[in-house]
Amino acid sequence: MKTAILIPCYNESMTIKKVIKDFQNALPDAEIYVYDNNSSDGTDEIARKEGAIVRHEYKQGKGYVVRSMFRDIDADCYILVDGDDTYPAEAAVEMEKLVLDGKADMVIGDRLSSTYFTENKRLFHNTGNRFMRKAINTIFSSDLHDILTGMRAFNYDFVKSYPVISKGFELETEMSIFALDHDFKIAEIPIDYRNRMEGSESKLNTYSDGYKVIKLTFILFRDTKPLAFFSIITVILVIIALAYFIPILISYLYTGYVLKVPTLIVAAATFLVAVMIFLSGLILQVLKKQHDQDFEHYLTQMRLMKK
Repeated sequence: MKTAILIPCYNESMTIKKVIKDFQNALPDAEIYVYDNNSSDGTDEIARKEGAIVRHEYKQGKGYVVRSMFRDIDADCYILVDGDDTYPAEAAVEMEKLVLDGKADMVIGDRLSSTYFTENKRLFHNTGNRFMRKAINTIFSSDLHDILTGMRAFNYDFVKSYPVISKGFELETEMSIFALDHDFKIAEIPIDYRNRMEGSESKLNTYSDGYKVIKLTFILFRDTKPLAFFSIITVILVIIALAYFIPILISYLYTGYVLKVPTLIVAAATFLVAVMIFLSGLILQVLKKQHDQDFEHYLTQMRLMKK
């Protein structure tokens, strides 16, 4: 059984040596892959000297790096971790066991139930993590504790069927929603989180990356639950139409005249748009069901080919 440690890196020369050594100690039989994403500080050379398999991804962005990793590498268990030494390598032992024993298709390293809120001093990051957790758990009727963690483990089926769409750090949200939408087995284990060492610079931008994550969540909500998404819009438009129409109706009942014809036209048009949007959601839901059936067939074929 082969385990691959996947470490995407961009200018992590201060920490990559320790990260590699920690994983070599924790999982001595695993292969460690470092994919360098245009680093200018010699991260790739340090990783190579420490015995890691070093490859390069020249399109800038974590999403591009992970896409190349998932395409290039064949393994029974994949452990994805950042190269900034904020995640404990020893947690990988339990994560690997859950995947290889078949108990999980994806294992999430749950920081939020452990030390994240005390270690991370960036207020908006803490607020954003709570917001995303609440939003996704509400939309997908789930109970995940950490949506945005950078330490995860996967099995072969997940890695080879997961289409990486995101370019940057919204990738983790996409992974979580993909797993929930396709009913993969998900396990979570609490892990200690430690802040970056002094002098090591985070690549995250609180506002731009936060906006990308929120935008992606809405897009994936629309794509994975179209009937629910468009039904919400339908209800809003119906309420607006009724707000215009009811005063006209009351006036008509008292006077026998339609006093605001333009307003009535707007109300009728808004209602018609609401009906069209609902029907669009219904059609997309049927197409989504067909897509899910095709995906299950693809998974079955992929497992047969692997055997």
